[in-house]
Amino acid sequence: MTIGICNDHAGVEYKFKLIKYLEGKGHTVVNFGTDTEDSCDYADFAHPLAYAVERGEVELGIAICGTGNGMAITLNKHQGVRAGLAWNTAIAHLVAEHNAANVLVMPARFASYRMVVSMVREWLATDFAGGRHERRIQKIPLR
Repeated sequence: MTIGICNDHAGVEYKFKLIKYLEGKGHTVVNFGTDTEDSCDYADFAHPLAYAVERGEVELGIAICGTGNGMAITLNKHQGVRAGLAWNTAIAHLVAEHNAANVLVMPARFASYRMVVSMVREWLATDFAGGRHERRIQKIPLR
């Protein structure tokens, strides 16, 4: 699977570790984030990831910033993106199962790296449930 990943300065360390983890699991990872801890703006990295998801250049995306909120807000401006913010494995499971989230967003300042890996693992392993949830996600786009 091809997975895009983006981050701001708060998510640099986790991003590099996640790239190694995901590649070790056989995934191809495309880096849309900053590679330094110099202060930067999350939107500059969220938009390129969102475009890649919308165009099908990556199958899924992962975004990491301090709280996760800036990335989630920015990513969800894109009609083809359903970005779910998770802070534990139960939420990561539900954003996949109920919301068909094609981007997982995580807070680097509020989750340990161990939790981040657990969330990614759970999100990737969880299928969308469909059913009543399909009807709900069909109501999300504005177009």
